[in-house]
Amino acid sequence: MSILIVTEIQKGAIREASYELVAFAQKMGVEYASLVIGSGIDGLASEFGGKGGGKTFVADDASLENYNVDGYSAAIQAAVAASGASMVLISNTPSGWDVAPRVAAALDAGFVSDVFDYQDGNFVRRVFNGKLDAQVSSSGSATVVSVQPGAIAAFEGTTDGSTETVSVDTSGARARFVEIKLADAKGVDLSKAEVIVSGGRGVGDPEKFAEVIQPLADALGGAMGASRPVVDAGWLPHEYQVGSSGQVVTPKLYIACGISGAIQHLVGMKGSNFIVAINKDADAPIFEFAQLGVVGDLFEVVPALTAAIAAAKG
Repeated sequence: MSILIVTEIQKGAIREASYELVAFAQKMGVEYASLVIGSGIDGLASEFGGKGGGKTFVADDASLENYNVDGYSAAIQAAVAASGASMVLISNTPSGWDVAPRVAAALDAGFVSDVFDYQDGNFVRRVFNGKLDAQVSSSGSATVVSVQPGAIAAFEGTTDGSTETVSVDTSGARARFVEIKLADAKGVDLSKAEVIVSGGRGVGDPEKFAEVIQPLADALGGAMGASRPVVDAGWLPHEYQVGSSGQVVTPKLYIACGISGAIQHLVGMKGSNFIVAINKDADAPIFEFAQLGVVGDLFEVVPALTAAIAAAKG
């Protein structure tokens, strides 16, 4: 078995999740190669090859400058053919969600999605909304696997790297890039935040996030997050959601304000180094996972905490 790692480029650099795929492949203990897709990316491909990617295939074409599912699927299939890989690792990001099943169908391969670990020769993923962990294996000759960002620490070492150009025919692509429209989420990437202050349904209304939750996050030099009910209600964009259907995070400090602790949310944040829960319900499930619990009104506790931090900073 050999693996092909599919990288992603974000804001002109290889995304950290791609280095997590390197660590995942190394944990599996089998030979791997990598693929970088884009336009004018020789430098990025060489850099990635030396920082963990090893032998790196380069799909460099003007039509691949921006993501489109047909072009990227064709590039991955070409790299699979060139490398002889029997397994493809793709990050479980929005573009990964889109392209991974298409590649699996094109290769007549097995598909295992949303994986967070590899144990005893099996992939581990959560099922029943995070209530159970399932070990999954594929019996086919080829397998496509999508891996949760943040599930494993990114590889930070060096490797012997080389690059090889792979030719991609995108003339038959039915989709083409038109434009990017960003929601007003200020580029939120909670997977990289060392401190996250999240609010839940207990915050009460959307205005309170700016008035209460965001000031504490700012005082701590962190980011603001939210639970699924907040996002479902339209109070904050999806980019802020922490949970199994949002972002999986592992900050040094996670403060949950007005969050009861539904399993969907716990799946996304229980890997945090230190968890503080603030909730007026002493029986809230979140307290079972918190290292420090505060039973009280968040509208009294959080502003007082914010003021104390500001005072301590002078």
